Amino acid sequence: MAAPPLHPSVEPLAFLLGEWEGPGEGHYPTIEPFTYTEHLTFGHVGKPFLTYQQRTWGPDGTGMHVETGYLRVPGLAADRHGHVVELVLSMPTGVVEVHTGTVVDGDIALASSLVGLTPTAKRVDATERRVRLDGELLVVDFAMAAVGEDMAHHLHSDLRRVTG
Repeated sequence: MAAPPLHPSVEPLAFLLGEWEGPGEGHYPTIEPFTYTEHLTFGHVGKPFLTYQQRTWGPDGTGMHVETGYLRVPGLAADRHGHVVELVLSMPTGVVEVHTGTVVDGDIALASSLVGLTPTAKRVDATERRVRLDGELLVVDFAMAAVGEDMAHHLHSDLRRVTG
């Protein structure tokens, strides 16, 4: 069965489609620095959203983190600030996040507008994400205010397209 055409509302995100993988590094005031490998998959089903799956693993191959969600561009009109983008995420750690932001020329900047926690999840107050295309690299940065700490940079990865 042939893939459906990409919905026009997500054209500003088309540069993401496919799979991306590469090295990452993390740090935070409450933990020791660490390295990991990250794999992102962006897909579509012809509807007004992209699917998003992320997973990471450590140098020894042990799984570290996964999250899944959807990227939406709720309107076709762009202004000088770009297109509005929404990201909805769910994590097995008991955290759900809703982000809003913009996409401008392959650069997505997002800030959480809602962080929901299960009763056993670690405290996360706010997060910020930036995903930008830099030549052949998809550069991903993540900051958070969590476990009583102010907003601080937490993760950085440089990913290369592996399919798409």
